[in-house]
Amino acid sequence: MNDVRLPIGDIAETFVRWLIDTFGWLFDGLRSLFLAIYDALEWVLQAPPFWAVIVVLAALALWAKGVWLAVGTVVGLLVIVGVGQWQNAMQSLALVIVASVIALAIGIPLGIWAARSDTVSKIVRPVLDFLQTMPAFVYLIPALMLFRVGVVPGIVATILFALAPGVRLTELGIRGVDREVVEAGHAFGASPGRILRQIQLPLALPSIMAGVNQVIMLSLSMVVIAGMVGARGLGGDVVQSLQKIDIALGVEAGLSVVIIAMILDRVTSALAARGSRRGGRAASRGRGAGRAGTRAAEADEPQPVAASA
Repeated sequence: MNDVRLPIGDIAETFVRWLIDTFGWLFDGLRSLFLAIYDALEWVLQAPPFWAVIVVLAALALWAKGVWLAVGTVVGLLVIVGVGQWQNAMQSLALVIVASVIALAIGIPLGIWAARSDTVSKIVRPVLDFLQTMPAFVYLIPALMLFRVGVVPGIVATILFALAPGVRLTELGIRGVDREVVEAGHAFGASPGRILRQIQLPLALPSIMAGVNQVIMLSLSMVVIAGMVGARGLGGDVVQSLQKIDIALGVEAGLSVVIIAMILDRVTSALAARGSRRGGRAASRGRGAGRAGTRAAEADEPQPVAASA
């Protein structure tokens, strides 16, 4: 029995090497594209003085939830400045934003497609199970071979690791929309695209925003792991603190990750709550339209002869 061994790992390595030999030009192009987007966003976050970025983020927190979140955002970011991790924090924030936006750009349309097609859902579901349960470190190995050392393999590994919640919660939200409201849209002659834009997506917005929150949180959790392949930011300092057993550096970098995570979580949760309230109002209007459509359909039905007589 000990002589029997399934060569799954060897097959995977052969497949990755075939990808590199065949589509090396494509991965080089993607590397240049991801690196350009990351560098541009990093410049936007790094070029202004730190207080200007803090003011913008505090204004976003104030708009999303209120004064206390804005005050907490200012205090948290000043702590990051105080421990000398501002530059690293902005590099990590740039990585998280790039990876999250790409993951959502893939995940939300895929979730919509899965919600509208049972076949797509059956195909996508085991792939998402694989992506969610595979240890995060494993993503770094093929990403490192395909995109070389630097921030790009960190972005790619983060996208793969954070993709699943965006797909799952989008599909769950759309499938959970009240059938009566959707049927009302069909009764009024709305096209499938219009039903999706004006009925299903607004009603599924709370679930979709919960997916956005989870994608951002998972992306942030990959920051430290991405530091192992040369990604800039807080992850690099955490890895360095492990190599040198530097407790002070590890605590400062780890605390900065926690502060950014709390700010992003509170802001996206507040936006999700706003989406939930809008979804509730849209549901009420939709149910009202559904009842009106049902009454109109009943009024158009031919009456029994006995009743007419």
